[in-house]
Amino acid sequence: MSANYDVVIVGGGIAGLSLASALAGKCSVALVEAEQSLAYHTSARSARQLIPSYGPVVVQELTLRTLGLIAARDAELPEPVLSPRSFMLIGDEETVREEASGHMHRISHAEALELCPVLDPGFFSAAGLDTGSFACNAPVLLEDHRRRAEAGGVDIITGAKVHSAQRLGSGWEVGAGQEAFQAGTVVNAAGAWADELAVISGVEKLGLQPYRRTAAIVDVERPLPEACPMVAAADESFYFRKEGQDVLISPSESVPSGPEDAKPYPGDVEALVARLNAVTTMGIRSVKSAWTGLRTEAADGVPVVGFDAEATGFFWLAGQGGYGFQTSSGIAELAADLILAGPSAGLVARGEDAGLSPASRTAVALAATRWSIRH
Repeated sequence: MSANYDVVIVGGGIAGLSLASALAGKCSVALVEAEQSLAYHTSARSARQLIPSYGPVVVQELTLRTLGLIAARDAELPEPVLSPRSFMLIGDEETVREEASGHMHRISHAEALELCPVLDPGFFSAAGLDTGSFACNAPVLLEDHRRRAEAGGVDIITGAKVHSAQRLGSGWEVGAGQEAFQAGTVVNAAGAWADELAVISGVEKLGLQPYRRTAAIVDVERPLPEACPMVAAADESFYFRKEGQDVLISPSESVPSGPEDAKPYPGDVEALVARLNAVTTMGIRSVKSAWTGLRTEAADGVPVVGFDAEATGFFWLAGQGGYGFQTSSGIAELAADLILAGPSAGLVARGEDAGLSPASRTAVALAATRWSIRH
């Protein structure tokens, strides 16, 4: 016998969990996750930095909204999710000028070296600084979403991989693990597996592409200063940030991949260590741990949020790319709004002239691109 819900969310990463907490208490919800634990894949492999100057304009707006929503929750948590940590972009004049957004201001070469004295002065000629950037305590944020979801009546089922999904009457029947679920709305928050879930569900794929992104924790001879920003090369060849007395490093690669439990390619981390030892004075001595996550993107780089125009009741919450955590609360707010309104509600025009909040204006900006998926 199938359990009945208003909404079944497929995927227990940051996207699915944040939506579950946004819907909790407003409708009946089940969240199903294929792995035995939540946030096993990309959400457990985040750079843990929320950067308002990073990504397309609509992503930047969603980041600001997410920062506001998380900050409002922080006062109620035993330890905060957010802590200030600036983000610094370095490179040549032309590349920094092209990559710096309105949330970032230019700083002098000397100011950049003062903030991060391990940099080789000859490696870069220009720098930009985003002082509105924050470090994100990802485990605390994920746990807060889980706790709020369960407190609001959401059933969370792990170790339940979806093997079937079909339209049944006015809703959906989903088979996951040994369980069966019926719901009016199925939310595809399956990350790198989003297109695979669409195929299982008899829904046309969107052509979402997972990309590899590797990171490592390294031991260094010269620890970074406490106030050192997260530093990224403007040509997207690396980034690094302080991680206690160690340093987190990444080659910032975007290599196409299939959906998988990704692992670092041999030699990638070693090549990055050699490069960073050449352009900084950190003195990387050893690699303590390394991992690879998948960032799944739509062709235009904008997250996909909305009901499928052809498959009634099938809701896409996918394609967040490298912006999953930094847009999570803003996107969950929007997605919950749309789901509760229903697929036949249409897009209600909202904007600044109606005296509405930045969240509403962001919703209009994103919904305009994704309200009617494929139409």
